[in-house]
Amino acid sequence: MSGSGSGGRGRAWAELLRLPALFTVPGDALAGAAAVGARPGRGTFLAIGASLCLYEAGMALNDWADRNEDARDRPHRPIPSGRIRPGAALAAATAFTAAGIGLASRAGRTPTAVSTALAATVWAYDLGLKRTPAGPAAMGAARALDVLLGASASGDDEASLNTAPATTTAKRPGSGTGRDGHPAPAGLTAALPAALALGVHTAAVTTVSRNETTGGVPAAPAAALAVTALLTRHLLKLPAGRGAAAPLGLPGPTAYAVTTARPLLHALLNPSPPLTQRAVGAGIRAMIPLQAALAARAGAPGTALATAALAPLARRFAKKVSVT
Repeated sequence: MSGSGSGGRGRAWAELLRLPALFTVPGDALAGAAAVGARPGRGTFLAIGASLCLYEAGMALNDWADRNEDARDRPHRPIPSGRIRPGAALAAATAFTAAGIGLASRAGRTPTAVSTALAATVWAYDLGLKRTPAGPAAMGAARALDVLLGASASGDDEASLNTAPATTTAKRPGSGTGRDGHPAPAGLTAALPAALALGVHTAAVTTVSRNETTGGVPAAPAAALAVTALLTRHLLKLPAGRGAAAPLGLPGPTAYAVTTARPLLHALLNPSPPLTQRAVGAGIRAMIPLQAALAARAGAPGTALATAALAPLARRFAKKVSVT
């Protein structure tokens, strides 16, 4: 087996799995943990691992489901080009799904239920919903569930994370204590606004992505620009949570807007396939500053900084392997 052959297969799998896009995933769990007032811990990292697996399951399944369409519109993709067999992609999707749910199950019953719902949403989208009007909403729901997965896995114990509204003993903004003397996490519903923000952004980007091989639909980037403006305004109006460093308040929303707005404007003015694809890639990368801004506003500046640090890595690796 030659080194070039091994390297070629590695490159093919990197393209199939869209590896640079993985940098946009950990911030979901981190934003979820911050939203419920929990410090990242074992459960958070299990959620991140589960999220990474389920994201890659979706990438492999997406190319398996689109193999005939890609043979016509994007013959350079790994499956139609013959570099990866369809059966191998489907097997990878199945294995990643099992691994993701397995990791989440180690964090407790609620994370198991959320990860199962997330996996079902991913498979339903790739195998059917993608080509229906419900497609963008399904993708948005998947990203929102990913945030809730991180929130549900990040508490001191399962009893501290329930579906009831946060009480006065929860850390919103800081009363009540957990078993170790730290503020007790809030109820899982405290993570719903962050989940909704990331879900809405994802739905907008998905709407744009539907035209990335054909172009010619300026309404999609126009709608995504409107969503970007609304989310940026919302983030700038949010009161900073306790412990949020002042410098983190403005750059997070600003970085989010700057990352996505200009490519979307270009795609609006000239909705060609290359500019549309560039707008989609920017929208995917923009999830990182959005996650960081949400964590900062929830009062977790350290989490926000750690999340924001993933952005340059995402940009660097996206130059080598496309995220779309």
